[in-house]
Amino acid sequence: MKLLTVNVGRPKSVDYTDAPSGRTGIDKRPAEGAVRVVDPGPKGQGAGGVAGDTVCDLRHHGGTDQAVYAFAREDLDYWEQELGRPIAPGAFGENLTTLGLDVNGAKIGERWRIGPELVLEVTSGRVPCRTFAGWLGERGWVRRFTQRGAPGAYLRVIEPGEIRAGDAIEIVHRPDHDVTVELQFRAGTTDRTLLPRLLAAGDALHPGQLRKAREYVAKHGDGTPVTRGA
Repeated sequence: MKLLTVNVGRPKSVDYTDAPSGRTGIDKRPAEGAVRVVDPGPKGQGAGGVAGDTVCDLRHHGGTDQAVYAFAREDLDYWEQELGRPIAPGAFGENLTTLGLDVNGAKIGERWRIGPELVLEVTSGRVPCRTFAGWLGERGWVRRFTQRGAPGAYLRVIEPGEIRAGDAIEIVHRPDHDVTVELQFRAGTTDRTLLPRLLAAGDALHPGQLRKAREYVAKHGDGTPVTRGA
């Protein structure tokens, strides 16, 4: 398992984003040399965690619980075949393009060490948006990406550090629950009956997703059959 590339994006004015600034940094390109990754601080105040990267829409991106976005080269290869065109590392807006790592099968709260210093923790999957669809220019893209159910992972920074292309990735902690990135994504998009299962991930889960799961359980219960007395 290794880091294929570290990708950063510069702000660009476009007509397909609803960001207040009218700009996006989704067009990310591989960086050369070492890149520092840190906790950027709360959403809306901090930006992204990767030095040199730009987060333009602070309402929905960046901050501690979405400091870094990772996507597998294997999933980019899938979409290359589906879309019939080359997809370069960073083209899905990911900061980290990985190789040999099951990003979507990662558990919420799973921790990865990348290089000698950096430790990241998985928080949630990425939800596709208008900017993503506009950038790729594919009809019905949000629906297609959602149906595929392989969203890539957002991560928070546990221990900051410098990373570079080619660094080894090691899973240093894997929780004993069964809440994967894929399951969390399905619960939040196509199958809300899965939301109660997300509670097993506890506070490692992205706070917004944890709140949705708790609200669902408060309204609908956790799905456990009720045993009535005779």
